[in-house]
Amino acid sequence: MRSVFQIFTLLLLSGFVLSSCNEPENKQGATQAATPIVVNNSGINIAYTDTGRSDTTLLFIHGWAINKSYWNNQVAYFSKPYRVVTMDLPGFGQSGKNRDKWDTKTYAGDVNKLIGDLGLKKVILVGHSMSGDIALEAAAENPGPIIALVGVDNFKNVGQPQNPNAAKEYAAAVAEMKRNFKKVAFQYMNQSLFSKTTTPDIKNRILNDVAKTDSVIAIASMEQQDPGFDEITALKKAGKKLYLINSDVTPTITKYIAARNIPFQVYYTKGTGHYAMIENPDEFNKLLDEVIEDMKKYK
Repeated sequence: MRSVFQIFTLLLLSGFVLSSCNEPENKQGATQAATPIVVNNSGINIAYTDTGRSDTTLLFIHGWAINKSYWNNQVAYFSKPYRVVTMDLPGFGQSGKNRDKWDTKTYAGDVNKLIGDLGLKKVILVGHSMSGDIALEAAAENPGPIIALVGVDNFKNVGQPQNPNAAKEYAAAVAEMKRNFKKVAFQYMNQSLFSKTTTPDIKNRILNDVAKTDSVIAIASMEQQDPGFDEITALKKAGKKLYLINSDVTPTITKYIAARNIPFQVYYTKGTGHYAMIENPDEFNKLLDEVIEDMKKYK
């Protein structure tokens, strides 16, 4: 379980940038299908990119209030040896907005619908920030095609006892955001999600994307999350080793997950803020390469 502060951090942390259409085209010329597959989950369109050819797929899921374009560098780097899929979570980027459910379970259903419709068989799920729990729930519900879980600056205190006032404090934080979305989001992000090394260009990009997002959906995606989501139970159900690529600016507490005998491994980015994949993509890609190599040994 997670403290309210950490939940609030995770949800305010991520972003959903500009995104692209459903064009599964490889820059090297390879395509997955002559006609792009339209992915629709219960009437809502899911925008995605599909690049490269391999029986192993890296599926990248962005965090709160940004979009799939935050993974562009990873698409360019990993689509030579692997198939790479990025998606816009519904409500963000170019995916549909025509529903009223924005909780972890519903988003996990979107991920699994994409996996099923594209026929993906060996999937490494990579979830940034808020999408760590989404990826975990997707793996717990559909463990067959998913071979590994990678969290990006999340799962920082898996298994830690819950603060008894968590639900009340979380509701208060959401209420404050409803009163002034942009002010509260910007203040929190500037204080908690950026590091000393985060460049002005990157800060502006993220803050602009958050400012342009649909604030009603962004707030609802926070409000409908379960502060008591049991990550330990979900990890046991998924049966996957948990890999984390986390910033070393804030601590990752591992004693609780270690005590529950759940396999995990943490890799640290040095000095980056919450968005290592765009703040230091070379280091991030190197660490994800190491994760994949370890994954092969673990299997």
